[in-house]
Amino acid sequence: MSNLSDALLYINGEMRPASDNKYFDNTNPWTGESCGKAADATAADVEEAIACARKTFDETDWATSHDERYAKVCKFVEVMLANREKLVEISRLEAGAAIGAAARAQIDGALNGAKDLLVCYKEVKWELDRGVKNEMGFDTKRIVQHEAMGVVGAITPWNVPLYVNVGKVVAALLAGCTVILKPAPDTPLMGSIMGELAIEAGLPAGVFNVITSSDPAMAGEMLTTDPRVDLISFTGSTAVGKLIMKNGAESLKRVFLELGGKSAYIVLDDAPEFARVVMSSMVVFHAGQGCAYPTRLLVPKSRYEESVKMLEMAYAGFADKWGNFEEPTCIMGPVISKKQMDRVLSYIETGKQEGARLLAGGNARPDKGTGYFIEPTCFVDVSNDMRIAQEEIFGPVLVVIPYEDDADAVRIANDSIYGLGGAVFGSTERALAVAKQVRAGALSVNGGMSITGDLPFGGYKQSGMGREWGVEGIEEFLEVKAIGIRVS
Repeated sequence: MSNLSDALLYINGEMRPASDNKYFDNTNPWTGESCGKAADATAADVEEAIACARKTFDETDWATSHDERYAKVCKFVEVMLANREKLVEISRLEAGAAIGAAARAQIDGALNGAKDLLVCYKEVKWELDRGVKNEMGFDTKRIVQHEAMGVVGAITPWNVPLYVNVGKVVAALLAGCTVILKPAPDTPLMGSIMGELAIEAGLPAGVFNVITSSDPAMAGEMLTTDPRVDLISFTGSTAVGKLIMKNGAESLKRVFLELGGKSAYIVLDDAPEFARVVMSSMVVFHAGQGCAYPTRLLVPKSRYEESVKMLEMAYAGFADKWGNFEEPTCIMGPVISKKQMDRVLSYIETGKQEGARLLAGGNARPDKGTGYFIEPTCFVDVSNDMRIAQEEIFGPVLVVIPYEDDADAVRIANDSIYGLGGAVFGSTERALAVAKQVRAGALSVNGGMSITGDLPFGGYKQSGMGREWGVEGIEEFLEVKAIGIRVS
């Protein structure tokens, strides 16, 4: 495996090291060893990025020159598309993506989403004519205007870094905001590379800035507490999302949060191709490191034993199909870090202690390499009150829960603090009726795509607030102004 280039800071249009010239290791999850270095930003670097983004928003026409801004963001997306292979390599070495995952959600999903946002931009209405109304004895012409929110702090996770970076950065730039991107310490280069591509695309200096840091909190604390930052767009854990809300309260900062999930995969007893659907529920894609990934399989009690046997076959058949760095069809590699591996393994132990039956997996796999490998794991005989059914594990762990009837399936699906995604399989009308009762932001019926770049994505309950992607995702970065003009 080759090494990656250094991840530098991108501030005011320039790539540069940290002000004290310090770096931290960028670790390859496949090997557990360094695959490059990343600039370790100081508080002074973060301060400079905030000041630069503020000045650029306040003193240039970036927010108001809609056509020119759109053309520049189009060029930015074009350059990202042209660098697809470089982005795939970064996702493989930095995020631990297997080739099959890198070529799908990791990179192509992000790039296709960027193209979708360019199309969605055309649907944004910058000014609406609300007509003339006679009030207080005279006529007033009314206009509703949409304006860029201001300076955006975008704080992104390590699981699908380019996808989330693009969803925030491209949407905010299209809206006319200036942006400071703070990628996760585990995936610094996928943020930094966007600075390099912004230069290549000719994006104006100051509209987009990138800060990389080994400290998971320092830059985020500064962004979320600084009154010069108007909005925080955060994707990550619910616990950190709550802290961001508290930090932003002092300045009444706008906050968009895309947080955790424990999504349900509901298979009704009349699902076409019942066996295939059940077997497809295995949590293996990118080692289960996805916030909207359905990790609770709900199957009817009348077909429970049948489902368990199918899963046993599915996991046995997958045993040699994961953890291969060179295999083009491989979709599951390691988890991101030693810390995450320990977390997932601790949940597996919890599941055993809670009385769930381990059907498959459950072990670390050092024979796969020196990185952070955990077997695809499945628990059956799970009740929804167990911790492994209620808490987000963020690893390759599926829990299987039986239900009595459709109403019981809905009850179990909704018995969660989360409400991000989910899937329902069955005869179309019946499955749609169940999906409409599940309190979550994105529901797939019979395999339909509910998460694409032109659809709004976000959660109910403690899965967050606000929406990313689609027209709604651009509008998250806009203020609304009403203007009344007396005409008589």
